[in-house]
Amino acid sequence: MSKTLGVLGGMGPAATLDFLAKLQAATPVTREQDHLRVLVDINPKVPDRNNSYDAAGPVLAAMAVGLRDAGAQVLAIACNTAHAYADAVKASGLPLVDLIETAGLAAEALGAQRVGVLGTGGALVLYRRTFSHQAIEAVTLDDHEQVEFMALLYRIKHGDLGPASRETMAALAHRLVGKGAQVVVAGCTEVPLVMSAADLAVPFIDATEALARRCVEVCLAEG
Repeated sequence: MSKTLGVLGGMGPAATLDFLAKLQAATPVTREQDHLRVLVDINPKVPDRNNSYDAAGPVLAAMAVGLRDAGAQVLAIACNTAHAYADAVKASGLPLVDLIETAGLAAEALGAQRVGVLGTGGALVLYRRTFSHQAIEAVTLDDHEQVEFMALLYRIKHGDLGPASRETMAALAHRLVGKGAQVVVAGCTEVPLVMSAADLAVPFIDATEALARRCVEVCLAEG
């Protein structure tokens, strides 16, 4: 029998729904009952991970406990930056399918030595740490480009998924390629809402999709 997945979401809600859609698409089924049981806490009240570092941890820890008590056996966080609080989430006693680690393994599998990351400042810290153990160099935006990315990120969170947002995100990704990135990672769950592999000439890792596939593998694994 498959394990029940608990998802800490709402950061933001649209990104969580994107993850759930990709989770469903990644699940091999021959009938409706073959899909995973998924318990989801879509909590947009989690303090901003970019501005309220100390405040978000206890909220995420409580969400993890709530999902555990509701029957979850495995956890996932549908937000890159929130993985800064992974230890608080794992204090629930449940295993966590780590989004950053999963994306790092996907980059490693491509054999890339220089990987561009589109993510928040907090997420970039996590990616650099992960890549350092894989002999991968993280390619990031310049400071003024990062400011532009963050402004775009908040527009996307507010629902702006139109052509202007798509063009700006693609332009930022192209700047990473111009800096030598052989692969680009969507290191923020809002990025895939406005960009896909078709926008780039180099491989594109949708970390949300990679997490969905990994969650399916973990939940369907025996033992």
